[in-house]
Amino acid sequence: MPIATVNPANGETLKTYEAMGEEEIERRLQLAEATFRTYRMSRFVDRGRLLLQAANLLDEDQRDIGRIMTTEMGKPVKQARAEAAKCARAMRWYAEHAEALLADERPPDADVTDSGASRVRVRYRPLGPVLAVMPWNFPLWQVIRFAAPALMAGNVGLLKHASNVPQTALYLEDLFHRAGFTEGCFQTLLIGSGAVDGILRDERVRAATLTGSEPAGRAVASTAGDMVKKTVLELGGSDPFVVMPSADIDRAAQVAVTARVQNNGQSCIAAKRFIVHTDVYDAFAERFVAGMKALKVGDPMQEDTEVGPLASEQGRADLEELVDDAKRGGAAVLCGGRRPDWPGWYYPPTVLAGITREMRIHREEAFGPVATLYRAGDLDEAVLIANDSPFGLSSNVWTRDEAETERFARDLEAGAVYVNGMTASHPAFPFGGVKRSGYGRELSGHGIREFCNITTVWQGA
Repeated sequence: MPIATVNPANGETLKTYEAMGEEEIERRLQLAEATFRTYRMSRFVDRGRLLLQAANLLDEDQRDIGRIMTTEMGKPVKQARAEAAKCARAMRWYAEHAEALLADERPPDADVTDSGASRVRVRYRPLGPVLAVMPWNFPLWQVIRFAAPALMAGNVGLLKHASNVPQTALYLEDLFHRAGFTEGCFQTLLIGSGAVDGILRDERVRAATLTGSEPAGRAVASTAGDMVKKTVLELGGSDPFVVMPSADIDRAAQVAVTARVQNNGQSCIAAKRFIVHTDVYDAFAERFVAGMKALKVGDPMQEDTEVGPLASEQGRADLEELVDDAKRGGAAVLCGGRRPDWPGWYYPPTVLAGITREMRIHREEAFGPVATLYRAGDLDEAVLIANDSPFGLSSNVWTRDEAETERFARDLEAGAVYVNGMTASHPAFPFGGVKRSGYGRELSGHGIREFCNITTVWQGA
């Protein structure tokens, strides 16, 4: 895949870039290693000061970088600006909390005495250069939620971004440099996916994090396993959105629309499978379909656009295949289901009902504004349908029954359970999944400790 900015609203190639050669890659690896030796010794207060400056610069750049993101991957420009603002908030959060999150820990005194030590500490030390392989769908946020904690922990970053968002990738490197971080603290590698394996095998790279497709995750995990290197993987998701009879149906349907089409439906944590108790199925379906039909699809640069184009022509083709397979299997199309006849890689908000286990869309992630509706006879069946997926990233539950809330929190196979609200990522909450959605956690204290050497310091009497 060429490294290029291709506007998904019209298919026009705007900029192309040459991939870095071996000599430049080697220079950057050397720089990362050399920088880490000194940066790891820096104080939290100094790292935090630099990160706060980066957050301030990002706030100032919000409109410009928002337009770049929209041009490169098609999200509505209002959502792009909101993504930039969210990144700045996350940087400030880590600048404020990192030192406390990584403070030395002490076991209980009784356990220390029993070990024969006069003092025992658990210390969190940085690992070294971390390779981040990042996707295009949230081209700022996916990177910042790795970079902010990694830099505050004393690591340095090497970014291999998706090949269709090169301007965003270069902006991120420039942002950290303008903030005052030395050149080797954060570097963008303009490379194709074929170069990742060799870089990950380099001894100077100590760990890797990837957000992306399951095949990409398998490839990185395989290489990292061969090299015995730590990885964090955030892969696909096909999140359930369960609606029970006690729910506020109007509110649930309203949030369901946003939960399905946020970022043009191209979000791993977007709700995709809507599992509704039979007692309220018809009422929910009527409201949900009406809301999906009412969305404005169009030019993502327009302030009132709610759904823009998909990021790539191949992405739209993959989505169409899933929908067409469901149609052939007997699924009912309640709205959408056919591409519009105008330029760009648009696909309409679509709702499918009558889904069976034989349909591909039941097992595969629909990365676009396509929702599937399921009818559940009771709570047990709702849980069974929700867990009948190879993925387990997040989940949504709508109920005002506390016993039902506890049951879903206990039994849903997911990294998060959001009750009466839409799944969202927040710097204070751990983020990640189970099953084929990956392993490890980003954000919160759990995320910043993923790329630390958790060190026991034992002192005798």
